[in-house]
Amino acid sequence: MIGENSLNLCFEKLMVFGGGNCNNGKMGGAAGREITEWKDIPLELLLGIVSLVDDDRIMILASGVCSGWRDAISCGLIHLNLSWCKKNMNNLVLSLAPKFTKLQVLNLRQDKPQLLDNAVEMISKNCHDLQDVDLSKSFKLTDYSLYVLAHGCPILTRLNISGCSAFSDNALAYLARYCRKLEVLNLCGCVRAATDTALKAIGHHCNQLQIVNLGWCEKVGDAGVTSLAYGCPNLRELDLCGCILITDESVITLATNCPHLRSLDLYYCRNITDKAMYSLAQSGVKNKREMWESVKNRYGEGLVHLNISQCTALTPPAVQAVCDLFPALHTCPGQHSLIISGCLNLTSVHCACAVQAHRALAATPHPAL
Repeated sequence: MIGENSLNLCFEKLMVFGGGNCNNGKMGGAAGREITEWKDIPLELLLGIVSLVDDDRIMILASGVCSGWRDAISCGLIHLNLSWCKKNMNNLVLSLAPKFTKLQVLNLRQDKPQLLDNAVEMISKNCHDLQDVDLSKSFKLTDYSLYVLAHGCPILTRLNISGCSAFSDNALAYLARYCRKLEVLNLCGCVRAATDTALKAIGHHCNQLQIVNLGWCEKVGDAGVTSLAYGCPNLRELDLCGCILITDESVITLATNCPHLRSLDLYYCRNITDKAMYSLAQSGVKNKREMWESVKNRYGEGLVHLNISQCTALTPPAVQAVCDLFPALHTCPGQHSLIISGCLNLTSVHCACAVQAHRALAATPHPAL
């Protein structure tokens, strides 16, 4: 976004190089053309004005002022957020998608389901530059939406379909075959779509994935997670909250194949045992030299977040081993990047801060009584 001074400079250049002048309240535009109406403003200046507006509702209204405004906004608008629209979002998308063909980021998150497949179809037909799409809570969408997205928006890097419970795993696997540049994928609550079948396809085709949310996808098992671990070695964040079928095998494979893993959520994964924790600790030992170098740079690598709440089979020695190897994991108040709520037997686990505080206290001289 440019500032007002830049916009003024842009306008002055247009006036100078276009032979502009100002006589009798009329401004001379490019090639000496008088600017007397909105439609006369040069496209370059319109684009500068558009860049100053950060309210999408104003942008939508402005696109209807005249053909010049519509063309400028169509060329300059690359981010659009319609999450504010509480009703008639579907019709709004149907009317806007053919106009805003340069969109790269589109947020269609809803509190109440409004979007239908025909809106997503219109997007896929017109907005081929989309890289980031949020369709979360679109309960009315069917597999057809994923099929048309796969063909119309193949350069997607971020996709949020959390809560879209009607999608099937076959449709998700189909999308994975075409959208191979995905880096962030949110499938939280996609109970039908997020299965081992779909994750095998994702692991095979989407090798650039870095962040995946599989929270409360109860059909996800070890086969799916291990496929992700083998196929997506750059994974940095993985949410397996509520994936009750996974076992130590999943965590061991992640620890072995995903050296850049920074955040792992295992909340309520009650089949996880000490074996999984020791595998994480071992991965820290394996890359100890690189990890400690990155620790100097604000914990650039290694686990910085681990949620093992309600993993009641874990014991203090195993969890402490992980905490010792990854100093960015904290149990101290205010940070809590190692989350162990619901595990009463893990209250003795402490982070590096607690050890340092204890040593500082022990080294403090006490006045003689």
